[in-house]
Amino acid sequence: MPTKASAKHHPHDDAPDTAEAFRTLVALPAGQQRDTLREQVVEAWLPMAERLAGRFRSRGESFEDLRQVAALGLVKAVDRYDPARGNAFESYAVPTITGEIKRHFRDHMWTLHVPRRVQDLRNRVRFAAQDLSQTIPGRRPTVAEIAEYAKMSEEDVLVGLEALESFTALSLDAQLPGSEDGYSLSDALGSPDPALDTVVDREAVKPRLAALPERERAILYMRFFGDMTQSRIAEQLGISQMHVSRLISRCCMRMRDQIMREAA
Repeated sequence: MPTKASAKHHPHDDAPDTAEAFRTLVALPAGQQRDTLREQVVEAWLPMAERLAGRFRSRGESFEDLRQVAALGLVKAVDRYDPARGNAFESYAVPTITGEIKRHFRDHMWTLHVPRRVQDLRNRVRFAAQDLSQTIPGRRPTVAEIAEYAKMSEEDVLVGLEALESFTALSLDAQLPGSEDGYSLSDALGSPDPALDTVVDREAVKPRLAALPERERAILYMRFFGDMTQSRIAEQLGISQMHVSRLISRCCMRMRDQIMREAA
């Protein structure tokens, strides 16, 4: 049951010859002997899994976490591999491990939830931009250039470019670029407009106000919109302040009752 590299040529130094071990593994029943051989096979291929994990070092995840994800993919590959199909284990394990790592980034590394299609557009745009930057130094490739190179529509390129900024999020306490006085993102956020609470009330009252007699409507306007005192209103209309007070109370009570009846 060889699990060490033999004289047989492999494309990588970390590709041991475990063909006989896999044939034995498939034939063994569940038990300690099978578990031991399975562990030996996994251990023999761990260097390859770590090499594949190393390809993703620069994407914001710790290498130790990538190693663990790659090892999980390797275990899945060992458990699912069928030597009777005639394919080398490496040709089956590499896409299995790589897919597990990519799935980890897709499911756990995005700060914002982004649809799979948008993630794919982001990757295509990123790779195209990297390739083009080597041929047009000194500036960033344009949307049209990326679209032509990646065979995408400009609309999809714009979606992919926007998704490039969605992988991680800044803290609200982060200082804005170019700000020298500590101005942060939270300082740029608005706050609820207290006047919004009165919108419904104003819309409900509007037709009732329009239906009032002209004098009552004028009194309410002067009192609540002109901020005039009852004594000034009375003086302007040539009536007593008591009369003004009764008119205001009666109008408000009538409109309130009408609105409450309609809402009930």
